[in-house]
Amino acid sequence: MGKITFYFEQKGLEPQTFEIEEGDTVQDIALDNDIELHHNCGGVCACSTCHVYVQKGMDNLREITDKEEDFIDRAVSPKLNSRLACQCELEEDGDIEVIIPDQTQFMGH
Repeated sequence: MGKITFYFEQKGLEPQTFEIEEGDTVQDIALDNDIELHHNCGGVCACSTCHVYVQKGMDNLREITDKEEDFIDRAVSPKLNSRLACQCELEEDGDIEVIIPDQTQFMGH
C-alpha cells in the first residue's frame, strides 16, 4: 500500500492525497475520489485524454508498454514523465505524485 498525491495545473485546485493499493490505477483512484480526469476511451488505452505527469514514484508503477507510448505521443504537451492514468497501475508499494494537466482544455468542459 502507498499514497498518491494529485497536483493540478488548473488554478484553484489544492493537492489531494489518497491511499493506493497494488493493482489500483491512477485513473481508478482519481475517479473513485471525484477528481476530474477525462477518459474518453473508458480506460482501455485507446486515447490520450487521461494523460498525466508522474513526478514521483515511477518505479512503483507497471512498466510502460509500446501501445501506451504511442498514445502518449498524441497527448497535449507530453514530457518524459508522461503516462496514461488508465495504464499507471501500482505494482510495488510506495508513494506516487501525479500532476493532472488542466482538464478545461478538452471539448465539452
